[in-house]
Amino acid sequence: MSNNAALKDLIIKMADDELILGHRNSEWTGLGPVMEEDIAFSSMAQDKIGHAWALYRILHEDLGGEHPDRFAFIRSEKAFQSSHLVELPNGEYDFSLMRHFLFDQAETVRYESLQNSSFAPFQLLSKKVKGELKYHTLHADAWIMQLSNAGEESYARMQTALNNTIALAAGIFEASPEHEATLIADKVYPGEKELYHRWQERIYPVLVKSSLNLPDMSTITPVYGGRQGFHTEYLQPLLKEMGEVFNLDTEASW
Repeated sequence: MSNNAALKDLIIKMADDELILGHRNSEWTGLGPVMEEDIAFSSMAQDKIGHAWALYRILHEDLGGEHPDRFAFIRSEKAFQSSHLVELPNGEYDFSLMRHFLFDQAETVRYESLQNSSFAPFQLLSKKVKGELKYHTLHADAWIMQLSNAGEESYARMQTALNNTIALAAGIFEASPEHEATLIADKVYPGEKELYHRWQERIYPVLVKSSLNLPDMSTITPVYGGRQGFHTEYLQPLLKEMGEVFNLDTEASW
């Protein structure tokens, strides 16, 4: 079995992405274009934070890490391993929707690969979240296709959102040079390069149905850095906001 350091590295980057994007998605509550979208984004935000908590719990109970709440809310910005994609403000709905589509397809590919992981907690969690991820991707796919076929302006906005987001989304698959080979050799998961290819195969048919043009991926430079603790200017203010209540009394029982 892989050493604890390699497993911890994989768990933290997965959980940090879900925690941060869950918070970003929750910011659409009350602001969505239609009431049903308020409910949808709120529900998916709750799911993502739940996934993050489950991963932090594995870190705590199986690998001797800190309590999930303390780990989520007390760490410094540098200690987070979230990708740049999830840190950015929501912006316009086209950006948030495209981020939702690209991230949730990546998340689905990742959890599918963990169904056969040699690390038993990953197997259990991947089966548990399967239904939620199915809903997330169905929601994202439907809206991408609907808005891309809703007229000239709507199409242009969705294509621009894809062009502006694809390199950030590719950064989800930033590999750890220190731990990647160990995780692959021990059959914990197939590695970031393989997941990156599976993700491209997954998003392509939806983009074709939407008449959106996937940029030439061979020319895309993924936006890396987040996995190594180098973040956007937006992460620190978000962490401060997220931990505001918890840090009033870190020893309290809520």
